Amino acid sequence: MFQPDIYDEASVRSLDWKEHIRLRPGMYIGKLGDGSSPDDGIYVLIKEILDNSIDEFVMGFGKTIEVTIKDQQVCIRDYGRGMPLGKVVECVSKINTGAKYDSKVFKKAVGLNGVGAKAVNGLSSYFKVQCVREGKTKVVDFCRGEIIKEEKEKNCDLRPGSIVTFIPDEDLFGKYHYIPEYVHKMLWNYVFLNQGLTIIFNGERFHSNNGLLDLLNSYIDTPVLYPIIRIQEGDFEFALTHCEMYGEEYYSFVNGQHTTQGGTHQAVFREAIVKTIREFYKKDYDTGDIRASMIAALSIKVQDPVFESQTKTKLGSQNIEPDGQSIRNYIMDIVKKRLDDFLHMNPDTAEALLRKIMQSEKERKEWASIKKLARESVKKASLHNKKLRDCRVHYNNHDERRLESTLFITEGDSASGSITKSRDVNTQAVFSLKGKPLNCFGLSKKVVYENEELNLLHSALDIEDGLENLRYNYVVIATDADVDGMHIRLLLLTFFLQFYPDLVRSGHIFILQTPLFRVRNKQKTFYCYSEQEKEDAIAKLGGQPEITRFKGLGEISPDEFRHFIGPSIRLDPVILSKDSSINEVLSFYMGKNTPDRQIFIIDNLKVEEDIISQVSVN
Repeated sequence: MFQPDIYDEASVRSLDWKEHIRLRPGMYIGKLGDGSSPDDGIYVLIKEILDNSIDEFVMGFGKTIEVTIKDQQVCIRDYGRGMPLGKVVECVSKINTGAKYDSKVFKKAVGLNGVGAKAVNGLSSYFKVQCVREGKTKVVDFCRGEIIKEEKEKNCDLRPGSIVTFIPDEDLFGKYHYIPEYVHKMLWNYVFLNQGLTIIFNGERFHSNNGLLDLLNSYIDTPVLYPIIRIQEGDFEFALTHCEMYGEEYYSFVNGQHTTQGGTHQAVFREAIVKTIREFYKKDYDTGDIRASMIAALSIKVQDPVFESQTKTKLGSQNIEPDGQSIRNYIMDIVKKRLDDFLHMNPDTAEALLRKIMQSEKERKEWASIKKLARESVKKASLHNKKLRDCRVHYNNHDERRLESTLFITEGDSASGSITKSRDVNTQAVFSLKGKPLNCFGLSKKVVYENEELNLLHSALDIEDGLENLRYNYVVIATDADVDGMHIRLLLLTFFLQFYPDLVRSGHIFILQTPLFRVRNKQKTFYCYSEQEKEDAIAKLGGQPEITRFKGLGEISPDEFRHFIGPSIRLDPVILSKDSSINEVLSFYMGKNTPDRQIFIIDNLKVEEDIISQVSVN
């Protein structure tokens, strides 16, 4: 007979702040991760401390911030006012303690809940805070939120400000590593949004004089159809242009915080652009035709912003300030007036924009019948085809595990079968390719709808209208490490870069690492991803262990696959370097072979630790 667990007074527990943070880190930093994804927790920890330093700069204190990362230790030094010395311990170890509740002190700050620094403290194996203020300093050392050393206040001749040093706890984050490109992008966004700010990262200087104009110039890697329009008024700034690319792309910010999931301000901005352009040209153009190929950046400052999570990736606020003007009316008024004025004063830009809209309209009408047939094909495939074994949790919903949502793209029945049997059905989906996908280089997007494989893949991802409906945070290419597998990898990367480059730029594309060797004896088994790991395993086991060389994913049993796609999964992110052009990369990828191809690919499309060299065509 079933016996329910006893539920009485002993079942009720009260956790202190650090216990709660460590037990439920997802509530504070989104997810843990090992550093392979830009939204992994180790980057959120950096951001939480940096946000405090940025707020000091915004309030007029400290124009320089120094960031140093060496191995796993992070040190952030600002030259702001420094925390009041008598409250240093409370500010970094007592939840809901801070000056940002006083809007007179921090009017439009990012960190409002008194949580960020405490989360970093509680999730770090080492955390040290030093504050310098009015000729005195206070230093406190912590370990996992517990004070291990507290020095008394003493005289100090350092410049005022705060110095925070921390090491994320390996017990929680595992064998993590920082990817410099992710840190660079974070720091560039900070200086683009805060003109006059200088950040020094490991000796490299980050500084911007032209705000969002610099941001777009930095990220645009395809020809623009007209010069970037930049408008700034009050607490709102935006910049936009149209490029030779598919889709639409946005970089949106609130109080300097990169809202990667958009929110109120981004939705209103997109609506305002459409409304303004329709009224300017006096024609009811289709929304998609207006926004197709548009790339834009927008930034707004809001008092007491409300975000949909502690990681602050989506704005939920409706008003600029409590009981103040609505964000909708504020943005709508500025865009309608200033963009309309700009187009009247710049007829060449207005003409170029009109040509682009009409071109998009023509393409849409040409593709309408093809898209209809493609959608019918997808519906039929859904009924009669098992290409997609879906999961329950998706990136485009509000489930607390949304950041874990993963799609493995693999080839062949044996490989997809092993992954399907091994996966977590809640968060991991499998898409099975039939042979090599089509080479898309130089083709129009029309091919996406005409080719069944690509049509089903883009439908599974739900990215036809941009990334807003993207169903998986991780899109993982899982192919064999032989020549055929590398070629499939290359063809898929070509597909994404040509038609959905924002998937790559946003850090959603990964390569699955699988072990090359299994080394074991009767007591222990090691899975090795390199020759060096194999030699180390042999040395640890001693004697003459059994060594198996895996030749393909299909040779790995489902029981073994669970080790490789579970908590210890190894993913190599595909990163497009800041200075590279997608058009150039694709022409070198799939164009006429040249002696420079190998070098160019390694330099411009980098997978962490130069794994990209494996996907080049030999």
